[in-house]
Amino acid sequence: MSLKVYNVLTRKKQEFIPAEPGKVKMYACGITASGDAHVGHALQAVVFEMIAKYLSLQGYEVTYVRNYTDVDDKIIDRAKAQNTDPLSYARHIIEKTDSELDALGVERPTVVSNATDCMADIIELICRLQQKGHAYKTDDGDVFFSVASFLDYGSFSNRILDESIHGVRIEPDPAKRDEKDFALWKSAKEGEISWDSPWGKGRPGWHIECSAMSMKYLGESLDIHGGGRDLLFPHHENEIAQSQAASGKQFARYWLHNGLIKVNGQKMSKSLGNGILLQDVQKIYNKDVIRLTLFQNHYRSDVNITDGMFEQFEKKAYNLYKTFREVESGAAGLTPDTGSAIFGEVSGNFCKAMDNDFNTALAIADLFQYASLLKKYVAGKNFGEALNLKTAVKNIYSVMGLCQMDPAEAIKKTREKYLEKNALTEEKISKLLEQWQKYKSEKNYGAADEIRNYLSSRSIEAKDGEENAEWDLILGGR
Repeated sequence: MSLKVYNVLTRKKQEFIPAEPGKVKMYACGITASGDAHVGHALQAVVFEMIAKYLSLQGYEVTYVRNYTDVDDKIIDRAKAQNTDPLSYARHIIEKTDSELDALGVERPTVVSNATDCMADIIELICRLQQKGHAYKTDDGDVFFSVASFLDYGSFSNRILDESIHGVRIEPDPAKRDEKDFALWKSAKEGEISWDSPWGKGRPGWHIECSAMSMKYLGESLDIHGGGRDLLFPHHENEIAQSQAASGKQFARYWLHNGLIKVNGQKMSKSLGNGILLQDVQKIYNKDVIRLTLFQNHYRSDVNITDGMFEQFEKKAYNLYKTFREVESGAAGLTPDTGSAIFGEVSGNFCKAMDNDFNTALAIADLFQYASLLKKYVAGKNFGEALNLKTAVKNIYSVMGLCQMDPAEAIKKTREKYLEKNALTEEKISKLLEQWQKYKSEKNYGAADEIRNYLSSRSIEAKDGEENAEWDLILGGR
């Protein structure tokens, strides 16, 4: 089965065929460094990392570029509020975001580009547009793209030109020839950061930055351009217009958009006060829990984070790693047989899901079926086949950044979190379990139930072991 992707440009699923056989050039719009990263930023990062890694798995030489916007109005305003310069503020946000994405296990793209590192390229691209009659300078030193000069404007987002700005905030400017025209270069205001240009001191508009950065590292035509669905209009519409107006070539062959984050059915936004910062989630849950939550749906669908959802996936991840640990213990001394049919089966199922427009939801469903099968193998002490399956799963799901944690460490960290949360220690639990067993041996079941209920209310399950009492976590409901 060949890889098929939903191409937003054509509004249909198509076979993926890069322009140059064996090579893929991919650009994904990254983060504006105006504040702390949220889970929506994490979703974009893991989705396009997954796409790049799967393409690599299929033998393509992938050049993947992701950007940071490190100068814009919000950055300038927030830097001013903190009494620092915008570039220092943006650099701090970028370093912090990189650290959080690293902790999430996101591998760095081939190139991570900051807009301010490409100022010469941005200015050169604006000059080309002006020379070709697609851009004009105002008396104030601003430069705008003339939407009327690009006849296909609006076709990407399927918007009628006269209605294309409906619902989009447009800053009125009497110097514009048309209210739909958008800024390529903004003249410097007093006290603002600026760069020299043929039009005077100023800074670039947001849209031109991505065109210049992608063209600098990938050339005038890309195979894949991606980002969140909220960027379709006006950002990606404007990118296509200015890029194709400058080059006369198709800008990108395939456009891929990931869905957005909702919280209990509502769009995640600062105005609603329901934002979920990545750093806050990472303080509570490990990277597999976060990735499972983000990958639960098809990448093009919105992720609706409901109350208790992270806890549900925490339980699944915890149980999976417990099974992995049992396999490791039972298969000690054994070597996985990579010629086993299970390797081909796991890889084949995964590729079948990915080849169908990167169907992460199906891949996750398969993963939990493997988890159930592993438990059966462990129960039947079929540790050889269990080791083969565990190894196959770990190998192939590395594409999604899943199943890569050390099982013992993953279990330990999750347990420590709940013990600390409930003011318990392993020593205290051991003493309570000894008393629990003593009460049961004395047939004092009322007192024994009190201990069991006490532990249960603190997410601890008391269990009879082969020799002594044991305990485990109660996660995500019983």
